[in-house]
Amino acid sequence: QVQLVESGGGLVQAGGSLRLSCAASGSFFSINAMGWYRQAPGKQRELVADFNSGGRTNYADSVKARFTISRDNAKNTVYLQMNMLKPEDTAVYYCNYRGGGYLSGAYYAPRDYWGQGTQVTVSS
Repeated sequence: QVQLVESGGGLVQAGGSLRLSCAASGSFFSINAMGWYRQAPGKQRELVADFNSGGRTNYADSVKARFTISRDNAKNTVYLQMNMLKPEDTAVYYCNYRGGGYLSGAYYAPRDYWGQGTQVTVSS
């Protein structure tokens, strides 16, 4: 029901900046959450930042004061501005949409939708 396409990853030196974008399309649920996760080699996928179902932002402690999540509702797009990047920020970053409920009369159980991922590499 929801398709996510990320862009904006790349290679950057420590201290640099990158901006990730996630464009969503499809049918959206009225109650949902959307944000960014990342997965480094050998580690579990972890939350970076998101807008929860109430619209509030959440950030991982490791990225607070460096990363900013924002969204453009007219474009159905979520952004992640990453500043002061560190080598430990190196990971594949995934856009996430979490939603469920009634849509056109049919019930959809809450689930996660994921983008294909975009690589962010920070060199020291």
